[in-house]
Amino acid sequence: MSNKNIAVKVDHVSKYFKLPTESTHSLRTAMVNRFRGIKGYKEQHVLRDIHFDVEKGDFFGIVGRNGSGKSTLLKIISQIYVPEKGTVTVNGKLVSFIELGVGFNPELTGRENVYMNGAMLGFTTEEVDAMYDDIVEFAELKEFMNQKLKNYSSGMQVRLAFSVAIKAEGDILILDEVLAVGDEAFQRKCNDYFLERKNSGKTTILVTHDMAAVKKYCNKAVLIEDGLVKAIGDPFDVANQYSLDNTEKVAEATQEEEEIIAQEEQIVVDNLEVKLLSANQMTPKESIRFEISYDVLHDIGTYVALSLTDVDRKIWIYNDNSLDYLSNGLGKKQVFYECHLKNVNDIKLKLEVTVRDKQGQMLAFSNATHTPIISINRDDLEGDDKSAMDSASGLIQRNGQWQFS
Repeated sequence: MSNKNIAVKVDHVSKYFKLPTESTHSLRTAMVNRFRGIKGYKEQHVLRDIHFDVEKGDFFGIVGRNGSGKSTLLKIISQIYVPEKGTVTVNGKLVSFIELGVGFNPELTGRENVYMNGAMLGFTTEEVDAMYDDIVEFAELKEFMNQKLKNYSSGMQVRLAFSVAIKAEGDILILDEVLAVGDEAFQRKCNDYFLERKNSGKTTILVTHDMAAVKKYCNKAVLIEDGLVKAIGDPFDVANQYSLDNTEKVAEATQEEEEIIAQEEQIVVDNLEVKLLSANQMTPKESIRFEISYDVLHDIGTYVALSLTDVDRKIWIYNDNSLDYLSNGLGKKQVFYECHLKNVNDIKLKLEVTVRDKQGQMLAFSNATHTPIISINRDDLEGDDKSAMDSASGLIQRNGQWQFS
């Protein structure tokens, strides 16, 4: 293949991070450790010899479980990170939408932020002038552009940032998990844009957990697992492999958990019950409340860890590992928990609860049969409030409170 037809070439890229294993507070200790051959850190290898080409005009999907190295790879392509080995070659002007808020200043107006963000992407003032009206029109924020960004809702901010990214006239567009931005109307507009871009001959790289989006938009895809390329090529084959892997991992985990509980001699916690006290269907204004109870059969310390998982996208939306609230001793334990999730799109959540010991080892879990499903629907905005808070961004303002009895 001619290099002229390649937009992005990822050539045997490897990346690792140094994670400290000890805290050194003096130069003397650091020097002594160094002479003794003690590194004081361990290497976490995130990417291992990744190699693929993205041709000009490709709508290229990158998929993988959380922690597989997808976002790190995008940051290397975007020249935010430098790989330890290998190279990345980019032919053309690249525009990245990786993290909301990068290049935005809450003390500046929406208009000022557009020009500042455009400059950070490498565009001149004249080039931003030419695309400014398209950015504002797509974001549907014309009447707010002279207000400071700190007065925007989370949904308004994400719409503006997303509009700058997709309307900037770059040769290559990189998008990381952005298919859930905005309200339903804005998502339809984004869908139309992606379909238009797919047929435009422009290059797009998309990271997502949504396999339907991979099949719908992408003409090629790659599956990253544990920092390695597991599958590459046809998006249907890659998406199906990803779904199969997830199904197998869930089945394996469930089987292992059931085997642990089936061994009566190892049972430490029994009769774990999760009772939803709030309604199964609610708005973001309402709090999610539930009661957790279980019996401890040995004299040990235990704590409750919980998560709320997006049923459709199979990703964590909220989690709380409350080791700070350790309960000691035998007997029945009962806790009440309350949390708020604000600024989310219409979403179905699965509540999963585990009981763990001081070392974090799982002692009991709420299985699928007894796992509550919670539906949050944004029907709580009306009138003037709706025009000012016109979208749920997918970003979460969250807090939780434990109460013991």
